Amino acid sequence: MAGYRVGVDIGGTFTDIVFLGDDGTLHTKKISSSVDNYARAIADGLDAVFHDTGLSGAAVEEVRHGTTVASNAILELKGAKTGLITTQGFRDVLEIRNLRMPRLYDLTWNKPPMLVERYLRVVVDERINAQGEIEQPLALHQAEQAVDKLLSEGVEAIAVCLLHAYANPVHEEMIKAAIQRKAPDLPHCISYDVLPEIKEYERTSTTVINTYVMPIVARYLATLRQDLDAKHVTAPLLLMQSNGGLTTAQEAAVKPMNIIESGPAGGVIGAQALAHSLDLPNIITFDMGGTTAKASLVERGEVTRSLEY
Repeated sequence: MAGYRVGVDIGGTFTDIVFLGDDGTLHTKKISSSVDNYARAIADGLDAVFHDTGLSGAAVEEVRHGTTVASNAILELKGAKTGLITTQGFRDVLEIRNLRMPRLYDLTWNKPPMLVERYLRVVVDERINAQGEIEQPLALHQAEQAVDKLLSEGVEAIAVCLLHAYANPVHEEMIKAAIQRKAPDLPHCISYDVLPEIKEYERTSTTVINTYVMPIVARYLATLRQDLDAKHVTAPLLLMQSNGGLTTAQEAAVKPMNIIESGPAGGVIGAQALAHSLDLPNIITFDMGGTTAKASLVERGEVTRSLEY
C-alpha cells in the first residue's frame, strides 16, 4: 500500500485536505471549517477521504498543516487575557511603538488596539545595561508583587520583557520562577526565550503576541493530536511557519508566533513551486480566504521575506 503525505490548510471558511501518495496518487477534499473547533473539520475531512478511498490512518506517513488559527485570534482580538511585566519607564512601549507611522500626514489614523490593556502592564524597578551588567538589582519581593498583581486581575497568560534582557536574562528568570511558584499551570513567556534581540518595541511586541496566542494554539494542537490518534493517524504533525519552512507541533505550541502567517506563507510557497514548474520567474500571488486576503510577489523565482508584520 502506498504511503501518503497529507497537507491540511485551514481557513476561516473552508478546510482543504490533500493526500499525496509516494506513487503520485492524489486525493483531495474540501469541507466547511468548524469555527468553534477547527480540529474537528480536519478529523471529518480525513474520515471522508478514508471513506471515499478505502485508506486507513496507517497509510499516512506525515501530516503537514497550515492554519490561520493564530492570526485569526489576533485579528479578532480573541486571544488570552494577557498581562505584561516590564522595566520601570517602559510600561507604554506597546503604544509608543517605534514612532513610525504608516500614514505620516493622516491625522485621522488610529493605532490598532493594544493586545495588553494598560492596567494589565506592571513595572518592576530593575535595570540591566546593554553590556548585560546589573545596574539596579531586582528584589525578589518586587517580582512576586508584580506576579500577584496580574494574578489578582485574572490574567490567563503573562509576558515578561525587561530592558536589555537579551544581554542578561537573570531578572526575567527570577520573574519566570515566581510565576511558576505561584501559578505553575499559567502560560507565560520571557523575551529571552522568545526573541533575545535588541529593539525594545519589537521584542516586547513579539513576546506579547507569542503569549497572547499560546493558550489557543496549544489547546488547538493538543485537540488535533488527539483527533488524529483517534483516527489511527500516528504520523508526525508538522506546522507551516511564516517563513515557509516547517516546525513540529511541540515547538509550535511553545512559539506560536512562528506560525502566525502559516496559511498565507503556504500559499506563496505553493505558487512559487507551481510557477517554477511552468517556467514563470515573475508572478503575483493572491490568496483570498474567509477572514483575510493576502498578496505577494515572486521575482526571478524568489520570494522576499520581511522581519516586520
